Amino acid sequence: MKSSFKRQLIYHFNASDARELETIQSLWSGYGTISRWQLVNSNVSTVIVKHIAIPIESNHPRGWNTKNSHVRKVKSYEVEMAWYHHYSDKTNDHCKVPKFHFTSEMGEESRVVLEDLDAAGFEVRRSQLTVQETKLCLKWLANFHGTFMNDKPNRLWNEGSYWQLETRPDELAAMDTNWLKKNAKKLDDKLRNCKYKTIIHGDAKVANFCFAPDIKSVAAVDFQYVGGGCGMKDVVYLLGSCLTEYECEQHEEELLNFYFRELRGSTKIEAFPKLEHEWRSMYAIAWADFTRFLLGWMPTHQKVNGYSLKMEQIAKSLLD
Repeated sequence: MKSSFKRQLIYHFNASDARELETIQSLWSGYGTISRWQLVNSNVSTVIVKHIAIPIESNHPRGWNTKNSHVRKVKSYEVEMAWYHHYSDKTNDHCKVPKFHFTSEMGEESRVVLEDLDAAGFEVRRSQLTVQETKLCLKWLANFHGTFMNDKPNRLWNEGSYWQLETRPDELAAMDTNWLKKNAKKLDDKLRNCKYKTIIHGDAKVANFCFAPDIKSVAAVDFQYVGGGCGMKDVVYLLGSCLTEYECEQHEEELLNFYFRELRGSTKIEAFPKLEHEWRSMYAIAWADFTRFLLGWMPTHQKVNGYSLKMEQIAKSLLD
């Protein structure tokens, strides 16, 4: 199958040859690989190939080898392909994503061929950010959310984010009984029933952002959990992934104000004050919803901290 795919690359890019240079990483639970290919005598020098090969037996690093987990992952790859086919070309330089070239399906295997962001000038990866650098990613999210405001998530997840309650019954069952478990559906309903919705990235952690060397521009990857929803789900996940609990506490207002200024500039929605009012009230709800997932998936996770517990208490007062 690899030789057949190689011929596809050569034909599509009018190259004289195609060579797999390196495996960049394996996909979660052994569902495939991401690799870089070189194209010889072509206008495009390198591409990224996401190769999905569903294993007979998965190997989840935290032991969640369940039917629900498998079904969710398989759908996530179908959603990502649909995203690149039908939505990715609507983005712009303010919410940069890798250019989509084509997909290839051979038997049980599929591949998506994308622009090499390293070659495009986004070769830096970070695990933590300063507050100012975090704003760069918030600007990306605001422009992404503004671009797709009120769009229907056709072919995507109806409710975006990888921890969405409907897709995580195993983790909910594993939770100790507490307020979050008892009110999981109420939190989910609150987010689902937002009047103002967009298409969210769904996995907007810092590891999925690619930076220019000067850290003044950014692109994003990994659209397996893209779908409909409230933009606060992306915002809280981003902040929790790149800032300490102290930084989240100290800079919450500054960062939210920045996000909403950027969002206002990226969307033409007339009722923006109403959208902002609703989404600000969803900030603690979304954070509590994510904490609910963590307490079932990995209750000792570092993101279960004083700030997340504070957000839980605010969410509780909002629901009550």
